[in-house]
Amino acid sequence: MKLFKSDTRPTLRSVIGRGHLTVALLAISMASVSLTLLGVLALRVYADHNLHLIARSINYTVEAAVVFNDSAAATEALALIASTEEVADAQVLDKNGKLLASWERPESGFLTDLEMQIARTFLEKPISMPILHQGREVGTVNLTGHGGSLMRFLFSGLVGIVLCTAISAWAALYLARRQLRGITGPLRSLAEVAHAARRERAFDQRVPPAEIAELDNLGNDFNALLDELEAWQTHLQSENENLAHQASHDSLTGLPNRAFFEGRLIRALRGASKLNERVAVLFLDSDRFKSVNDNFGHAAGDAVLIAVAARIRAQLREDDLVARLGGDEFAILLTPLHRVEDAQRIADKIIASMEVPIQLPGNTSILTSLSIGIAVYPDHGATPGGLLNAADAAMYQAKRMSRGGQHTVGSEHPVVHVQSRS
Repeated sequence: MKLFKSDTRPTLRSVIGRGHLTVALLAISMASVSLTLLGVLALRVYADHNLHLIARSINYTVEAAVVFNDSAAATEALALIASTEEVADAQVLDKNGKLLASWERPESGFLTDLEMQIARTFLEKPISMPILHQGREVGTVNLTGHGGSLMRFLFSGLVGIVLCTAISAWAALYLARRQLRGITGPLRSLAEVAHAARRERAFDQRVPPAEIAELDNLGNDFNALLDELEAWQTHLQSENENLAHQASHDSLTGLPNRAFFEGRLIRALRGASKLNERVAVLFLDSDRFKSVNDNFGHAAGDAVLIAVAARIRAQLREDDLVARLGGDEFAILLTPLHRVEDAQRIADKIIASMEVPIQLPGNTSILTSLSIGIAVYPDHGATPGGLLNAADAAMYQAKRMSRGGQHTVGSEHPVVHVQSRS
C-alpha cells in the first residue's frame, strides 16, 4: 500500500522571508561588531595618548624633586597631578630604581574595580617614561591608567549601538516584509486565478495589476491567455449548443425531431403516471404531399412543410410540443390533458388553419390538408411506442375515411372538417 505524504516543501514567502531576515541580521551584526571594534580601538588609542600626556606632565613636575632626591616633594607633586587625571596608580623611581614617591587611587566599590579590570584588559596598558635632566636619565615614572570614564563612555556607545541596531533591524524587517508582500502578493493572486481556472473553469477572472514590472507583465500575459481561453470556451459552448440543437431538431422546419419527441414523451408519461394525469398524442400526416413534390418539385415540398409546421405551432399552447417525425409526418404532445374534447378541439383548429393557401416559389399557391389521429394515455396505450402506434393507426383511419379529418382511437366515426375549395 502506497502512503502519500503531505507536501512539506517551504513556501516562497517563507524562503524569501528567512533569506531577508538572515541577510538583514548578518549585515546589522557585522556593522555593529565593526563599529564596536572601531570604537574600542579608537578609545584605546586615545587612552594611551592621554596616559603619555599625563606621564610627561608628571615628568616635568617631579624632575627637580628627583634630582634633589626629595621624596616628600615628589610625592606631593605626583599626587597633585595623578588625583585629577585618569590614573589608577603612579610611581616615581630614582635612577637606581628605588621608589621615591607613589600614589594610588582610593578604592570606591565593586563596580569601579570591575571597570578597572576591564579597562586594563581592553583599553590601557601601564607605561614607563624616563625622567631626563640635562639630557641624562635621573629617574622613571610608571603609570597605570584608570579608564573608568572611558569605560562608561564605551558602555554608553555600546548602548547606542544596540539601540541603533535594534531600530535598523526593525526597519530592515519592515522593508523586507513590504518587499515580500510586493512579490508574493501578485504571485498569490495569480495562483488563485490559475486554480480557479483549472478547477472551476472560471476563465472570467483576471489577475490584478502588480507594482513590480516583471510580475505585472506576467499577470498581463496570463490575463491575455485567460481572454483566449474564455473566447474558446464561449465558442465551444456555442458550438455544443448548435450541435445539440441540430441533433435534436429538424433542419428544415426548426421543429424538434423524433428522438427529442420520444424523450419528452417518456418523461411526460412518467410524470402523468405519478400524478394520475392524462396525456394526448396527435399523429399528423399531410395529404397528397407526394403529388406536390411530383408536380412542383422538392423546393415546393419544402415550402409546404415549413408552412404546415408554422401553422401547427401557432395553434398550440406554450407548453405543448410539436415535432417532425420524418417526411410529411408530425406529432403533437399535449400534457396535461383534462378532456379528450380538448385534443379534438386543437385538432380542429389545426385542420382549419390549412384552409389558407400556401404560397410556393414562383407565385404559385396550393391548398393542402392534414389527417390527424388522436391517442390518449393511459386509455389507448401505456408506453411511448404503444401510444404513438395507436395515434398512427387512428391517423390512417382518418385518412381512409376522409382526407383532412381527425379520428380518435375508440370512436366510431372520424371527425371531418370540410374545407372550402376555390
